Amino acid sequence: MLSVRTILRGEGVELADVVCRHPRGQGQVTEHTDGHVIVFVRRGCFVRRANGVETLLDATVAYCMNTGDEQRYDHPHDHGDVCTSLSFDADVLASIWAGDPILPAGPLAVSPQIDLEHRLLVVAARDSADSHELVERAIALTARALEGSDPRRVASGRPSTARARQALVDGVREALAMRPETSLRDLSGALAVSPHHLSRTFREATGHTIARHRMRLRVRNALNRMADGERDLARLAADVGFTDHSHLCRVVRSETGHTPSALRRVLA
Repeated sequence: MLSVRTILRGEGVELADVVCRHPRGQGQVTEHTDGHVIVFVRRGCFVRRANGVETLLDATVAYCMNTGDEQRYDHPHDHGDVCTSLSFDADVLASIWAGDPILPAGPLAVSPQIDLEHRLLVVAARDSADSHELVERAIALTARALEGSDPRRVASGRPSTARARQALVDGVREALAMRPETSLRDLSGALAVSPHHLSRTFREATGHTIARHRMRLRVRNALNRMADGERDLARLAADVGFTDHSHLCRVVRSETGHTPSALRRVLA
């Protein structure tokens, strides 16, 4: 009756498609939560009873689960429901939520913008988009959802001065210039700031995400290799960090307006 398919896992973040085909009626089994999870409802309506509190859930709200929660799901309709589950390692969630991994007990209002953002994230993950970009988007989505509960907690720890923000941006650029594959989690640890604030600060200062900056560095590395005479584009894609030859072609064309084959002829 319950199908869970993981479509992203990495850097302390896990994204899953959850489909429930339970018929109308009361849930039979009390479930115990294992982990820290935010669930966005994409379709359907159901009732969650957790720790003595009953909440009606539909596509306009999200709900949170914490380790050890006792819960039961009841279904007023026969059509089942579809949800998106975002799970976090405790340290990643704590970095978003003012040092505390315990999520709020009440439902979170989901605006049309947040709802669309979460649906686009699911589509991108199904299409096997760049995992670094997906993690960055998942963390930003979570922060936006939690801001509706307590914006001050989400804002806690944000660099307060322009100098501090610029130092973070420079730190990211310096680290990625040496090792473009460095993850957001490792960058935030090295710079002693939360992944959310690091990603947000970088985007505000540069106009693009850390994942996009990483990808642009990979494109430039690919152009250098082409200029040095590299002919094998499949090998080039693997060497500079693209998923495959087609991924290299899509990103290079997006960044430069030209295909790798055309650029290879011009540069070599």
